[in-house]
Amino acid sequence: MPPELRRRVVILGAAGRDFHDFNVLYREDPLVEVLAFTRTQIPGIEGRRYPTELAGPLYPDGIPILPESDLEAFCAREQVDEVVLAYSDLPHAEAMHLASRALASGADFSMPGPRRTMLASRLPVIAVSAVRTGCGKSQTARFVARRLAERGLRAAVLRHPMPYGDLARQRVQRFATGADLDAADCTAEEREEYEPYVEAGGVIFAGVDYAAILVEAEKEGQLVLWDGGNNDFPFLRPDLHIVLVDALRPDQVATHHPGEACLRMADLVVVNKVHAAGEADVDRVIEGVRALRPEVEIVRAASPVVLEDPGAVRGRRTVVVDDGPTLTHGGMAYGAGFVAASAAGAEILDPRPTAAPAIQRVYDAYPHLGRVLPAVGYGPEQRAALRDTIEASGAEVVVSGSPLDLAALLSLAIPVVRARYEYRDATSPGLADRIDAFLAERGLG
Repeated sequence: MPPELRRRVVILGAAGRDFHDFNVLYREDPLVEVLAFTRTQIPGIEGRRYPTELAGPLYPDGIPILPESDLEAFCAREQVDEVVLAYSDLPHAEAMHLASRALASGADFSMPGPRRTMLASRLPVIAVSAVRTGCGKSQTARFVARRLAERGLRAAVLRHPMPYGDLARQRVQRFATGADLDAADCTAEEREEYEPYVEAGGVIFAGVDYAAILVEAEKEGQLVLWDGGNNDFPFLRPDLHIVLVDALRPDQVATHHPGEACLRMADLVVVNKVHAAGEADVDRVIEGVRALRPEVEIVRAASPVVLEDPGAVRGRRTVVVDDGPTLTHGGMAYGAGFVAASAAGAEILDPRPTAAPAIQRVYDAYPHLGRVLPAVGYGPEQRAALRDTIEASGAEVVVSGSPLDLAALLSLAIPVVRARYEYRDATSPGLADRIDAFLAERGLG
């Protein structure tokens, strides 16, 4: 088709769903020309290109990746027909502000849905999603993986994408060892999600092209476990869709896109962190779920924090590092490390006065943060800045609530004590029983 007759599209993204939606919907469509991706949330992505090796023969020069701030000017200059939203964990109002920017530029605005973007697996699929970042999805997905292993089943784990490096090289990624993580030069955010599976002896897949990733993963498992990111809906069509809500954030059951959509699609809702929330807040969360899904199955869960060595922390000057995405775009003021250090009687230092410039920029971007360091590390500069901030803090010990091995990643001279969230059923029957019932239904029990 002549280029002037193709529908001109821009995809708003954050180096994840944007690439997936392009691959599934537009890569081979001669009626559409994707002019650009835009970038937000992730530093260092703009100014690059989605490579032709991934974009396909319709895009011999690849596709540029631009700052989202350029949206209006680009739409006007290129006469864009449609702006596609393809990232997650957005307040509903913010999503509509993006829509207004697109509409005011003269373009249509769209949000591709599950029917068009979910891939079908030949294996049974269990998916874990959440209404917000920081609900406890990661430890819940790991709990599901352990339960499957206890039943003698091999699960192929697919993680929501975080491809921030060489995109062509990251087309299909398989992580089974620490050496695999090192060879891929994984960012801190990637390591937070991948390392726990590898440490437990599992294998996890991720990357850019999820149709190709799924083919490779299906070779190694009897079923597929989708470990979702942010509050996005799955890239795979689930047979059991588990969605988490947070009892510590009872007012955020249906406030974000596409978390509300996940809740409305859920087969099972897990009300997490009930051990740390008041009963009134737990009731409010359940009321919020019931308002949208009156008949959905609900279980309660706890995410207790386990500190490796409380004695090494008690009474000592401590700097706390917590899970990066949970603190930044997840909006949480603190995480497992802060909870554990406080309970152990540590003297928690404020790292902000000694923050290196790259870390200070993170604090400026997320002013809700207090006496915690987010485990950011999207590149060498941020990792070095994180190390310098820790070592300049005057701390005798670091408490890390990040799932990654911070001491190894940063080569710290200061000892690190790790704090970890674990999933526990708080009701019976609980999630473990629901998984067992699903396996029995599928003839896998």
